[in-house]
Amino acid sequence: MNRPTSTGEPRAKRWTVRLDLFEEGDETRVHAVLDTGDTVLESRTTARRNPHDVPVPEIGDEYAVGRALVDLGHQVLRAGRADSSAGDPGADAGAW
Repeated sequence: MNRPTSTGEPRAKRWTVRLDLFEEGDETRVHAVLDTGDTVLESRTTARRNPHDVPVPEIGDEYAVGRALVDLGHQVLRAGRADSSAGDPGADAGAW
């Protein structure tokens, strides 16, 4: 995502996650956006109710949002791995 040099000084950053949920019938869709200030990552996921389950919209929300957040997490990890190996091809990205 970005590779600034460290000055050793403490700093604070704010990353923002926006979750937009859309429900239609037995389907819940989520558009998740992570804005780091330097990079924007997006995920779109869906959850569908099993026709044999009792209709509880909150459950669909939880599944769809959970999937979107997991996907964003994987994207952040991939970006970190790419950034850590960009400067040093022999670097062990798993060291973090």
